Amino acid sequence: MAELLSHVLVAYAIGTVVSWRLEWVTKRWVAVAMIGALLPDLNRIGLFVTDATLESVLGVPFSVDAIHTLGGVGLLSAIGAMVVADQHRRVFGVLLAGALSHLLVDAVKAYADGAAGAWLYPVTWTRHPTPNLYVSSDPVVLAVVGVTALLIWWIDHTRGEER
Repeated sequence: MAELLSHVLVAYAIGTVVSWRLEWVTKRWVAVAMIGALLPDLNRIGLFVTDATLESVLGVPFSVDAIHTLGGVGLLSAIGAMVVADQHRRVFGVLLAGALSHLLVDAVKAYADGAAGAWLYPVTWTRHPTPNLYVSSDPVVLAVVGVTALLIWWIDHTRGEER
């Protein structure tokens, strides 16, 4: 759970800093980016439902492992963009940006075999070597991300009073 919260806080921090430069990025769009940061972890549905069950429901071959890839989050972002009333392209872009922040943070995570996941699919199945910067279960990671997000929130709140 700490890793999921960390990804949401990273998307919040990035979205808030971007909102300082781009006028159209409001708190609503930061929230959409935070939702996008959750998309890659939808592969956790595999803990409850087998691939065979999903294949029978969908009628096509399906693997939940593909959700935590570039192609998977692109598809989920497109689905998310279709369910809103307007601004489909902007919703797609912001959801995808949030999901990409998740994938990039995971790309430098420590893995037992020293190689990151195949997150660049459908471009390639290659698993690049990872610098092993952090272990996802380490509470220090959540603390650092939490303090950073709190600092950015405070700066944003202070900037809002000046306007």
